[in-house]
Amino acid sequence: MLLDDLVPDPDALERIATDSTWAEGPVWIPATRTLRWSDIPGDRILQWHADSGATSTYADGVEFTNGRTLDRDGSVVQCSHGLRRVERDRDGVVTPIVDAWAGVRFNSPNDVVVARDGSVWFTDPAYGITQPREGHPGVREYGDHWTFRCGPDGEDLRPVATDVDEPNGLAFDPSEQVLYIASSSGDEPVIRAYDRRGDDGDLLKNGRVFARLEPGEGVPDGIRVDVHGDVWSSSNRGLIVFDPAGERIGEVPVPEVVSNFCFGGDDGTTVFITATTSVYRIATTTWDAAVS
Repeated sequence: MLLDDLVPDPDALERIATDSTWAEGPVWIPATRTLRWSDIPGDRILQWHADSGATSTYADGVEFTNGRTLDRDGSVVQCSHGLRRVERDRDGVVTPIVDAWAGVRFNSPNDVVVARDGSVWFTDPAYGITQPREGHPGVREYGDHWTFRCGPDGEDLRPVATDVDEPNGLAFDPSEQVLYIASSSGDEPVIRAYDRRGDDGDLLKNGRVFARLEPGEGVPDGIRVDVHGDVWSSSNRGLIVFDPAGERIGEVPVPEVVSNFCFGGDDGTTVFITATTSVYRIATTTWDAAVS
């Protein structure tokens, strides 16, 4: 597959919102035709409204939320740097899902996905306790950076991947038998792949490097997988697309450093991109594997 097959016109990139300090964690909410994202240092959640093209503040004083995704019922599951937890926002009422493991707090949950069985998978690097603008100073209470999973209501919490230096974005392949995890470590800017095994699919095995970013591209932050199994990654220069074998398909240039992105829009084929101060969108011919 060629990039032109996925993104017919890379030059059609459009900026739809700006004035964030560092934009992150976008999710498209079909019920309201809105895009929701975080301005982490601004400690607020913003929304862009497709009907009007306007941007509004959804909430402020939100304890430095970061990554988010839709739950199976259409509510939003999100990561809180400040409260060091994963939480659920259902119609504006925010409740915790998990905030500790084995008697100690998480570092600062960063990104999250919900599998078709309702299980919640999230990464836990330390940016919210080490970066002054992204949370509150703190210590790594379990002494590392792991990826965890739990049931829909926080039950059966366990670490599932402990060998990623700084786990960040994550996404399942279309079969949900492979989990990809971005390592945002400057020493090893890679995307790793794991096979999902076990009776309930709650074990990750066969961890390996799936793809690497090249010098000058920074580190992978947000990642998504499309319905064809292609893996899309953020970078310093834009979006980079890899085929299911890890071969590079191409790049969509973006004029600001990309943090994250998501598929959305009425037919699910628009990619919305959070990039430093702004949000961009671009039309594609594909959609997120999570809705297939």
